[in-house]
Amino acid sequence: MNSTLSIRRNCLLGAFLGDTLAMPVHWYYDREALSRDYGRVTGLVAPKNPHSDSILWRSTYEPINAKGDILHEHAIYWGRHGVHYHQFLRAGENTLNMQLALELLASLRDRGSYERADYLQRYIAFMTTQGRHHDTYIEECHRNFFTKYARGKNPETCGAEDIHIGGLAHVPILAVWYCDDESKALSSVHSHVRVTHSGELVESAARDLTKVLLSILHGTPVRKAIEQHCTGWVGRKKLASWSARPDEEVIGRIMSPACYLQDAFPAALYLAWKYADNLQEALIANTNLGGDNCHRGIVVGSILGAGGLPIPEDWRKGLLCETALAGL
Repeated sequence: MNSTLSIRRNCLLGAFLGDTLAMPVHWYYDREALSRDYGRVTGLVAPKNPHSDSILWRSTYEPINAKGDILHEHAIYWGRHGVHYHQFLRAGENTLNMQLALELLASLRDRGSYERADYLQRYIAFMTTQGRHHDTYIEECHRNFFTKYARGKNPETCGAEDIHIGGLAHVPILAVWYCDDESKALSSVHSHVRVTHSGELVESAARDLTKVLLSILHGTPVRKAIEQHCTGWVGRKKLASWSARPDEEVIGRIMSPACYLQDAFPAALYLAWKYADNLQEALIANTNLGGDNCHRGIVVGSILGAGGLPIPEDWRKGLLCETALAGL
């Protein structure tokens, strides 16, 4: 990477690739089942039904009225066994949260700066219009938002407290957009995350990830940036010690592979720190660890992409949203 422009784009390519690479094996907690169903995932592939580790059968969502109807044609799959969360996505396509990240990017481009009200309009239109996306699973944060919205609450106040790593999915977009203005980057991230996620834990993680990305985008080495800005999550001594162990032990025994920030964010930082010189190996490792690998992958990919690490050409060409990231 030899220009600020290409590094910014590389950061976002890393984020989107981290998501789509993991998408077919998202939320596999049984790693033997993951390996049996997909082998070792090393490229962009489509999901398969049935998802042998799916717990979508335990999920329910009943809209109060049309304003809360966000499942649309996918409602029939909820409560069923074996249904893949992302069953209709193609190889190289992104999950719902990153499709919404493209809506945020479109808002930034159209308005020239972050306008929460404009994003809210786009978010509501995207989620309530049938056919805007074809991802079967919709996270709890969106269900909570639209339950409140259907009850007549102001969209500005429909966010709920949430402690999932999915709340960090859009941070790379805003960090890249405001990479030369830390104050605006931090304030916009704080405002935007609260659209769907509130609470001290997610706000702290979003702030620290923003600082890490800004630091790396301005030339700080990946490991140094993590060590400087994420001491509240994990320290250098632990990162170095964990890096000598198998990834399956670190993310599985020491930290949960699940979506809860207290483990998921340090797990992502660990992978970025360990594989600080190899984005490809980092994202392959993350993918095959299962759990909430999509959202971990967004964090890992954005951090290493911001460092200008090379991205495999076949991955970049296979990313269906690649053209949407042009010009960054």
